[in-house]
Amino acid sequence: MGIFKLDMPLDSDLRPAEPEGDVDVRSTEPSQGVMEPPRMESPSPTMTSGPPPPPPTTTHDPIESDPLKTLELKPKLIEALSTIYDPEIPVNIYELGLIYDVDVNAEALVGIRMTLTSPGCPEAQTLPAKVKDTAKAVPGVSDAWVDVVWEPQWEMSKMSDAAKLQLGLL
Repeated sequence: MGIFKLDMPLDSDLRPAEPEGDVDVRSTEPSQGVMEPPRMESPSPTMTSGPPPPPPTTTHDPIESDPLKTLELKPKLIEALSTIYDPEIPVNIYELGLIYDVDVNAEALVGIRMTLTSPGCPEAQTLPAKVKDTAKAVPGVSDAWVDVVWEPQWEMSKMSDAAKLQLGLL
């Protein structure tokens, strides 16, 4: 099964194309062979149409971070978010550098800005929801929202040294 037709004789690719219809073949110019590519079959209908679409990128207005609430809740939030693993890479999303910002306001509303390793990530629909649910489950958090952002784009340099060591990159 493939897209190339390999059962054709090799010299058939080099033969000049036959003239069609009422074509005057008495030319004074030297004859040039016309190469035609082999016919390709259309893709089968069982093929997937590509990676899933990225999650909707709704962005919230930045919250006014409260230093005391942030000091109280951010370590707990980081600990909770560190329990979420990327299903394709055996490292948690915090150490991977997918969490860009964690802000907490005076009412204990948590705003998280995160990204994914790529827009076509298979977990693009479920990972942000899991992050939001995990943040809301932290004691003391009143509510949480997650914004998926694509700028700056994630790259391997955003990983912590622990993640790089775990993946054998150090």
